Amino acid sequence: MGRKRKGKPINGWVILDKPLGRSSAWAVGQVRHITGAAKAGHGGTLDPLATGVLPIALGEATKTVSYIQDGTKIYGFVLRWGQATETDDSEGAVVETSDHRPTEAEILAALSAFTGEIAQAPPAYSAIKIDGKRAYALARDGKAPEMVPRIVRVDRFDWRGSPTADTSEFVVECGKGTYIRSLARDLARALGTVGHVASMRRLAVGTMTEKDAISLERLGEVVHSAAPDGYLHPVETALADIPALDLTGPQAQRLRAGQVVQAPNANPGAVCAMADGLPVALGHVEDGEVRAVRVFNL
Repeated sequence: MGRKRKGKPINGWVILDKPLGRSSAWAVGQVRHITGAAKAGHGGTLDPLATGVLPIALGEATKTVSYIQDGTKIYGFVLRWGQATETDDSEGAVVETSDHRPTEAEILAALSAFTGEIAQAPPAYSAIKIDGKRAYALARDGKAPEMVPRIVRVDRFDWRGSPTADTSEFVVECGKGTYIRSLARDLARALGTVGHVASMRRLAVGTMTEKDAISLERLGEVVHSAAPDGYLHPVETALADIPALDLTGPQAQRLRAGQVVQAPNANPGAVCAMADGLPVALGHVEDGEVRAVRVFNL
């Protein structure tokens, strides 16, 4: 028998406003410590340089993490023109400079080439594995890895102004695997200069937005004094794009036991089976029958 995990059986999502300069793993540890949850994980890494929405799954919500990781994300960032860095952000050493600064008209004309499905080479300082090793580890050892371009999806790339001659602000809506640092680097190159991300904030992950986000300080204040729904979002929050399928009590019991449940009116594909207002399982409907893929213990 496996060793029982220490902590409370807390199930749901904390939508954290990650602070600057801290890793996503550190943030997960802090949320787990504050809440006392037995199990926790995050729904998509956010660089230490970045702030903003970091969805943290507790308990049974960890079974839905992949749905958040695959969701659309929105970022706001500041691009610093004229300086390329080894990390493509402000944490790295400057490796190249340029005196050229693009005009508003040039910036707007260039953005269309960076929307839709585009080929993008990830930053050398990234967590991608190359021959079993993280790219950033190879880069730090001076073994500059060759970053093979991948196809990513950018739904929206908006210019929001240029506060100074050296900086411009942008908002990007994109799919899984898109690197904002690469977008900034490649846009600058396309405009005849160099650049890097000076600051970045994640505004949304799927349906989880910054208006719902809570700081670690505020979480520490309310976790012991407020009702859980004051800071904890339901497990099914990550499944907003998946159709719900209402089951009766007996049907829910059968599905939890691994049995097939009849669903003649349900559309084929993924469903979130619900009973008494709670998720029962992630399921798959085929030929009028639903089978459980992941069962929730709620």
